Amino acid sequence: MQALLITLRLLHIVLGVFWAGSMIFVMIMLEPALRDLGPDGGRVMQALVKRGWLVIVPVSAILTILAGLGLMWVVSGGFKPEWFATPPARGFSIGALAAMAALGVGMRVTRPTAVKLQAAGAAAASAPPAEREARQAEVTMLRNRLTSSTRWVGTLLLIAVAFMAVSRYL
Repeated sequence: MQALLITLRLLHIVLGVFWAGSMIFVMIMLEPALRDLGPDGGRVMQALVKRGWLVIVPVSAILTILAGLGLMWVVSGGFKPEWFATPPARGFSIGALAAMAALGVGMRVTRPTAVKLQAAGAAAASAPPAEREARQAEVTMLRNRLTSSTRWVGTLLLIAVAFMAVSRYL
């Protein structure tokens, strides 16, 4: 049992640090810098996508949540209701719900929008002059949606990390 707890905790913390840290970095530093770069920002994102960004982050998120649920299962004695009545369990639960909401927004909005933005950016770059303005409007709309969803994901992950950090002491 001890080996299982150690393995789940290690996976949960290491992958969670990567996921939350990556998304908070994107929200606070990378996205504003990419906006400042204009069209060159798209090339930076293409390089990240080429290196697996749109696969690695969701996989780390899913594994983080699965490891967290596994920890919660073991520590709660199989999700016993009396455990969830304790202040630490409530705190961990709030953190877990925030992380799951972040995953939901990421998978249903952020990732699909990033994929569409990649395609729209490429189409705008190669569009004939008569179509370029319309294509650029689509790129702008998708970029704004991506920024908004990234901010939601980053904020939800900040909430999750904060609750995970302090819940043990409630």
